[in-house]
Amino acid sequence: MSQVLDIIQDETLTYHQEVLALARLGESTDTTTLRYSDDYYRAKEKMALCDLNEGPMPYRPRYICPDYELLFRKGCKFLELEPPTDLLEAVNALEIFYAHVPSITSFPVYLGDLDKLLEPFVVKEDRAFAKKVLRLFLLQIDKVLTDSFVHADIGPEDSVTGRILLELTEEMQLAVPNLTLKYDPERTSQDFALACIKCMLKTAKPSFANHRMFTEEWGEDYAIASCYNGLKKAGGGYTLPRMRLYECSLDAKSPEDFLERVLPYYMDLQLEYMDKRVKFIVEQSTFFKHNFLVTEGFVKQENFTGMFGLVGLAECCNHLLGIEDKKKGFGLNKEATALGVKIMDRIESYVAAHEAPYCEGFGHRYRLHAQVGIDTDGMDDAPGTRIPIGVEPTMLEQLEVNEQFHKYFPTGTGDIFKFEETYLKTPEAILPIIKGSLANGLRYFSGYLENNDVVRVTGYLVKKSEIEKLSARKQSLNNVTVFGKGAQDGGHALDRRVQKDGELRAG
Repeated sequence: MSQVLDIIQDETLTYHQEVLALARLGESTDTTTLRYSDDYYRAKEKMALCDLNEGPMPYRPRYICPDYELLFRKGCKFLELEPPTDLLEAVNALEIFYAHVPSITSFPVYLGDLDKLLEPFVVKEDRAFAKKVLRLFLLQIDKVLTDSFVHADIGPEDSVTGRILLELTEEMQLAVPNLTLKYDPERTSQDFALACIKCMLKTAKPSFANHRMFTEEWGEDYAIASCYNGLKKAGGGYTLPRMRLYECSLDAKSPEDFLERVLPYYMDLQLEYMDKRVKFIVEQSTFFKHNFLVTEGFVKQENFTGMFGLVGLAECCNHLLGIEDKKKGFGLNKEATALGVKIMDRIESYVAAHEAPYCEGFGHRYRLHAQVGIDTDGMDDAPGTRIPIGVEPTMLEQLEVNEQFHKYFPTGTGDIFKFEETYLKTPEAILPIIKGSLANGLRYFSGYLENNDVVRVTGYLVKKSEIEKLSARKQSLNNVTVFGKGAQDGGHALDRRVQKDGELRAG
């Protein structure tokens, strides 16, 4: 009851945030549904493993990426929606449909490739009218789907709809939805890419996804969802637990002991968690048996996989090598970075050897994910394989490190760069950096200007003005503002190195 009272007496929560918090409390406190080994619970208690608040009572997959093209082709019987015939009907159908797409956050984490979905309707309308409709559409999303893990995609090709969405993103300065450009230099015009960079600098979106890399791993029908998660359209992710590698490394006597004994021990425990959770979702919950998304073909069970997450590679390597000064550690120290590669090779091969239940579309295998961290992590676990905030080298040096690690994570990884204001005048200086780094193996690139209100925290977006409101004990409509505040307070997530124009040009 004390936890219930804490929620209903929290003056910073809106009514809907209270409802969601109470639901999550019920989901997380159940002790009768899923049980794991005693070793797993000990690992969780010592914070070596983390279930990312999924709770022991799963009743839907964590991430769901519906086939919205099917909605536009055939409509939806359950929601009594006919295929749309014009722009108004199209956005209305999407708004209704979104309200019925679940996820771990209770909001849809994927809104579709909006430019491709809406372009046939937009080009039939007067541009001013189409822009007005899309403005109301984005406003609806921001005020109703109040969670920055809500994500939409555009590209790789230029389009009228994509251009209007970029214009509105700049004008409206909304943190929701998150946005990604599927970038391919052979298919994305330079002019459109530059327009995306200008928008990214002003609003922290869109990010640039390596379209060639994702299509090689997933095929053309992939989605970027939530923070930066690569998933299959008409599918998604069953679950996303994570290893906290620094905490795992505390059990090791040496780097070799970590690689041969400690790491396999914790990987087995996390795989145990994932297997049991996936089996329960498919075999015992009702989602894959009765939910209209499944029965009408908007998602297919065989298109789902489990996401094997990790954080804190930098701190793990530094600890194993006895490096106390992060300025001399992972990302800046060749030995520490090389150890990181060895650890990732070990994790990749170990997970690839595990036969995963109900992952038919992926050879019965789980896929790796570089998790961005949560607000309570503090400074001991940098997101995924990133260089810790506060010790970053120059941008080009940082990219050389990042390019070694992005290949391991088909279900998502990314890096974020904060630029000084002068780059707004020279966005063309950034495009070659993005283009070159993606060609060298970078999976996902994000950026924003240092003085923006809308900023990218670890993968999601918040407004600094909303964090200030929350700090003053006022309510914020965006559910993840509290995560942004926690990430800044505990991990200084907004204090990234500012990329200065002279340094980049010198590089």
